[in-house]
Amino acid sequence: MRLKTLVLTVIVSMSMAAVAGSALAQVNMDKLMNPAQLNETAPDKYKVKFDTSKGEFTVEVTRAWAPNGADRFYNLVKNGFYDNCKFFRNIEGFMVQFGINGNPKISAGMMKARIKDDPVTQSNKRGYITFAMAGPNTRTSQLFINFGDNSNLDAQGFSPFGKVTKGMNIVESLYNQYGGKPSEAQPQIQAEGNAFLEKNYPKLDFIKTATIVPAEEK
Repeated sequence: MRLKTLVLTVIVSMSMAAVAGSALAQVNMDKLMNPAQLNETAPDKYKVKFDTSKGEFTVEVTRAWAPNGADRFYNLVKNGFYDNCKFFRNIEGFMVQFGINGNPKISAGMMKARIKDDPVTQSNKRGYITFAMAGPNTRTSQLFINFGDNSNLDAQGFSPFGKVTKGMNIVESLYNQYGGKPSEAQPQIQAEGNAFLEKNYPKLDFIKTATIVPAEEK
């Protein structure tokens, strides 16, 4: 009897966990499809661990550097936006760019979800992470990590909000032989998602998961 009870308890627990997991995934999808819901205020400092096809790296965010950017990044990571995103622009000595979702429906909504600019308080130095933009107040979800001193970007309004604190060697090892060519096809990437990139640029590295790191984890 005890064995049967134990087995039943385990089965019920597993079923509840599965339901909770699917519910959480659905909540995330709801928010990503409705970017106005991505409105939490980020902690003053937080870390994000990227697990990529080449290995792991960690970004530390300081909200005071660029509050609007830090908040948007926090909400996108927390709701799974960057999972399975490709590093679609990688120019040696300059930077690597990512942040177009693999699902075209999510990308379509995010393109309109622009955030206001932040004053530039930090320089675009090696390892610093910054939102890409196409002019004033056009930041959405695309990011880049600087490979070197790109301080010339500072005066153009590119405002870093964090920096890579662990695994910069992983960032620098991401596949770069396509250079900036995939980025020239951004309309197709937005329209077709990862299917377009996998067909035309199959060697691109990608993010498996991006997650907020617990405070006690280094």
